[in-house]
Amino acid sequence: MEPDVQDGLNYWETQPPSLDGVLGGFGSCSLPRVDALGSRLFLLNLLPELSTVPSALCPLNPPTRRTRALDVGAGIGRVTADVLLHLFSDVVLLEPVDNFIQEALSRGRASVSPPHPPPAGQHPWRGIADNSKSVTFLRGTLQDFDPARPHDTTILDRIGHTSIDTEEAVSGFDVVWCQWCLGHLSDSDLAAFLRRSHAALRQPGQSLIVVKENLCLDEPDGRACTLFDEQDSSLTRSDQAWKNVFKEAGLKLISEKVQEGLPDGLYVVKMYALR
Repeated sequence: MEPDVQDGLNYWETQPPSLDGVLGGFGSCSLPRVDALGSRLFLLNLLPELSTVPSALCPLNPPTRRTRALDVGAGIGRVTADVLLHLFSDVVLLEPVDNFIQEALSRGRASVSPPHPPPAGQHPWRGIADNSKSVTFLRGTLQDFDPARPHDTTILDRIGHTSIDTEEAVSGFDVVWCQWCLGHLSDSDLAAFLRRSHAALRQPGQSLIVVKENLCLDEPDGRACTLFDEQDSSLTRSDQAWKNVFKEAGLKLISEKVQEGLPDGLYVVKMYALR
């Protein structure tokens, strides 16, 4: 069976717009912190120029241009807040589920003038209150979204840095970040989305697409395996299944790493960097 867009949306619309809701009940444990740290380290290993802390390997130099990331299937903005705004100047956030994107908007807008104290479990989004960074909020599905033409998608709002116009703020990406959402695409839709994402990268040979997703086991003979979940109409792919789709999309695998430190009983989670 293949994922059905509406069935997937129907499932997620029943989940609360909270960390527990988007993380399957694991929002209150160590998972969000460990996951975010692993993601930032993975990016910094590949793009050390994003570092905001000087080191012997990467002296801290003022950036010559603003950097931009795309966060797809972004839920309530967890990855935007805890990973991408730590490293990038501007983030474009895409989410199709209405209660999730509305919660992301609420959290982002609260960062413009942070409440004192912030709501329990929340913190101001980095760089928003001082207007040094920006987040643009889009509503749409991955099947219909073209990262090379994000301004064709419904733009709900833009917060933070305002010295560039909205169309410029969503044009071209240094990193396209895809996490825990690509299982809602069939292989053909996924390959097409990855090709569109590649066309939206700002710097060929340097910009990246990052996929961070659950893995099931390959077949005993090493062949690809996919498991269909009827509850949320999604696929869990094995390592070889992911690599087959990357090859179909014409992408080169630059780096791969298993996320360590997650709670027991979960699928293995792996990060793939592609260009």
